[in-house]
Amino acid sequence: MAPSPRHQPNTAAAPRAMDNPRISGVLMAVTYVVGACGYLLGFSRIGPNGAADALTPVALLSVGVVGVISMVRHSVFHRSDAVRMGWDLGVRNNFQIETGLANFAIGAVALAAVIFDWGTVTVAAVTLSYAVYFLGVSLLSLTTGPAGGVSLRRVVTMGTQTVILGYFALAALSAVGATPF
Repeated sequence: MAPSPRHQPNTAAAPRAMDNPRISGVLMAVTYVVGACGYLLGFSRIGPNGAADALTPVALLSVGVVGVISMVRHSVFHRSDAVRMGWDLGVRNNFQIETGLANFAIGAVALAAVIFDWGTVTVAAVTLSYAVYFLGVSLLSLTTGPAGGVSLRRVVTMGTQTVILGYFALAALSAVGATPF
């Protein structure tokens, strides 16, 4: 006697909620909003002696919170993010998870540096490290666009982040008399 359709094994892989690209799309949008808020608050705090004070919201939001959200998107919801970016290979992509962990490492240290008041030089150094990370992503984006071409939108987005983070970090270092180079 043949098994009833109700008892036959399902051989097709059912899509999981974690694969839904909308999850990582929402996280990406939140990342952009939080990062932009940090930059706007930073720019609003620039004054004659305000470069060091201007760095605080940038490090807190645009580095710290963005780093943590990026870790969640890349590492926890790695399947959703892979589908969103068109990188879905059907298997776990450890490189993507490592990228999330790198974002978390920088973000967590930025949060700690601001919350525990480790000083402007430390906050600037962590912020500058995120700028260097984004510079690398910008350069990588020159060769990893659709069909192996250039993703101009990604290059501009990451390049802009590099410049803004670098500006705040170097301006704050200069404001406290630290030699950035």
